[in-house]
Amino acid sequence: MANLISLLQEYGVLIVFIVVLVEQIGMPIPAYPVLIISGAMATGDPAAFAGVLAVAMAGCMLADLFWFRAGRHYGRRILKLLCRISLSPDYCVSQTEDNFRKWGVKSMIVAKFIPGFNTIAPPMAGAMGTRLHVFMSFSLLGGTLWSLTGLLIGVYFHENVDEVLDMLSTMGGTALAVLGILLALFVLFKYVERRRFQRAMQTERINIDQLRELLDAGQEPVMIDARSATARELEPSVPGALAVDGNLANLLKGLPRDRHIVVYCSCPNDVTAANVAKQLHERGYTMARPLHGGLDAWNTAFREGETVLVAEQVPAAEGR
Repeated sequence: MANLISLLQEYGVLIVFIVVLVEQIGMPIPAYPVLIISGAMATGDPAAFAGVLAVAMAGCMLADLFWFRAGRHYGRRILKLLCRISLSPDYCVSQTEDNFRKWGVKSMIVAKFIPGFNTIAPPMAGAMGTRLHVFMSFSLLGGTLWSLTGLLIGVYFHENVDEVLDMLSTMGGTALAVLGILLALFVLFKYVERRRFQRAMQTERINIDQLRELLDAGQEPVMIDARSATARELEPSVPGALAVDGNLANLLKGLPRDRHIVVYCSCPNDVTAANVAKQLHERGYTMARPLHGGLDAWNTAFREGETVLVAEQVPAAEGR
């Protein structure tokens, strides 16, 4: 452990840059403890403090620019990829879309303080067509605020941090093992949280072949779009689909109970659609099912040029 502290003292700036960059890229490695320790070690040395702050901001900016470019070129595909590899529950994309729509690029100022949002907000900004110079301005402001806060915490508690470092230095390899176990437990906790959420969203799904059979039989199921308004701007809805828009109660006013209801989204594991379908079941709509594969499955099955009659369903049922 003494060697580790020596490395922090000698290569602290490089270590801070790497850890911050890796965390902002999306790996489950908490960078804030490193910032706090670095702030404590830089107490009383303005040049060292400025250097650590600069490299932390650089790590944030590089990661943000990388994901911004990915979002600009790949749109929703990169957002779905991020949610698949994230250890956070799968509703992270839809929550980020709602937050980003509400606050716009200004949300980058606080994005790094919100788990999940920090990685998904930059590609969302790129996908939404935010201008690069505007994005970089708010990214710089947010990265500065996040980095400076961590370093100042270290400065404020530097005496306590020094005591912890002294204790760790006397523990030798045991300290490294303890830190490794704590990191492993953190990753395990996030994984268990994700799996528990996925199990909670398990429900019977309808696949695209079953949906096609319903359409061919003329049953015309009611299609419900469970995506956020931002997602619908990025990718068109199924023709005739009804949007939830966070107000399921309003949607229920004209929703028939005696017809098949197919709920879809564009999130991994169809989690948003499954959540809406479960709420419909609780309200007596027993024929509601999420679409397996979501909007991607629909777009793959029903190419441009095919006419699918799913529109104008609910108005006719409003008098029921």
